[in-house]
Amino acid sequence: MKILDWYILKRYFISFFMIIFLFIPIGIMIDLAEKIDRMKENEVPTSLIVNYYIDFMWYFGYLLFPIFLFLSTIWFTSKLANNTEVIAMLSSGISFNRFLRPYLIGALVICLGSFLAGMFIIPKSNEGYQDFESTYLSMSKRILKGYEFHKRINENEYVYVSYYDPNNKVGKDFTLEHFEGIDLKFKIMANNMQWIEKDSIFRLTGYRKRIFDKENEIYQTANRLDTLFSFDINEFLPVKYKAETLKFKELNDFIKTEKRNGSNFINNYLLVRHKRYSLPLSVFVLTIISVAVAAFKRRGGMGINLTFGIIAGFLFIFFDKIFGVMVLKSNFSPLIGAWGPIFIFVLIAIGLLYYAKK
Repeated sequence: MKILDWYILKRYFISFFMIIFLFIPIGIMIDLAEKIDRMKENEVPTSLIVNYYIDFMWYFGYLLFPIFLFLSTIWFTSKLANNTEVIAMLSSGISFNRFLRPYLIGALVICLGSFLAGMFIIPKSNEGYQDFESTYLSMSKRILKGYEFHKRINENEYVYVSYYDPNNKVGKDFTLEHFEGIDLKFKIMANNMQWIEKDSIFRLTGYRKRIFDKENEIYQTANRLDTLFSFDINEFLPVKYKAETLKFKELNDFIKTEKRNGSNFINNYLLVRHKRYSLPLSVFVLTIISVAVAAFKRRGGMGINLTFGIIAGFLFIFFDKIFGVMVLKSNFSPLIGAWGPIFIFVLIAIGLLYYAKK
């Protein structure tokens, strides 16, 4: 690489880490101001709070690092443009593609670093962050909502409820199907299923059981039946955040198991896996957009470029959240949910790059 490449790369990395170290303490202070009362109420030890905010730094930094990079690149490139350094470089015979090369080298370094961190470091931090939230903060601020549940609980049995209330541990329209091979041996149905904590039993109301014995069928009913099952009531709890705490191989194994068990949250897990690839690669797209926007001097100066950067950053977050919610709340493809925002910004990058070259 030439002196020009090192000059731009140095500013690229310095600006990026300066923005990160500026915004992360602000994020910590805002989070602490919001949660300090609950921490005091629960008498959380100082050492745990310190560990929590170490995990929070990784969580917060990884979540927003593409936006930090976007803003930092616009900022330092605008300074180069305002000092007429970009014009001098291009006037010396360097093409715009050649000018863009050190930016892409820097994006590659950050992309690889964020990919490795997302696969092997961030999951551990997410586990600590979420454990602290669930232990000391979550239950005091929100109540779990009900949801439909369908899962293969072992080699031969499937369980379904149309609505499960995790607070009262009650399920509606309970169904358990027992197979041997491809043959359905019996099917248990109930209008309601409730876990009785003090007796450690399941209470079924409106109980019905159909037993299939070759060509015969036995039908049993009862207004109420207390019984035991081979599964635990905690299996009904959603584990949609578990995927965020798993490393690369663990996540792939977990997804295979949940697919086999017919998990309701499989799209959530697939979305997490796709984002571990799409988020690092977004660095290239955002870098190209920021250079194309900020490389030339404008009448409004750096302020216009930063305003565009902030708006574009919020749009990126907006599309990312919208696509993510569509995956979580419907049968929308996790592949499109993760890569859709990137594709939209790729089109924007192509248009801006074409305009900048002209």
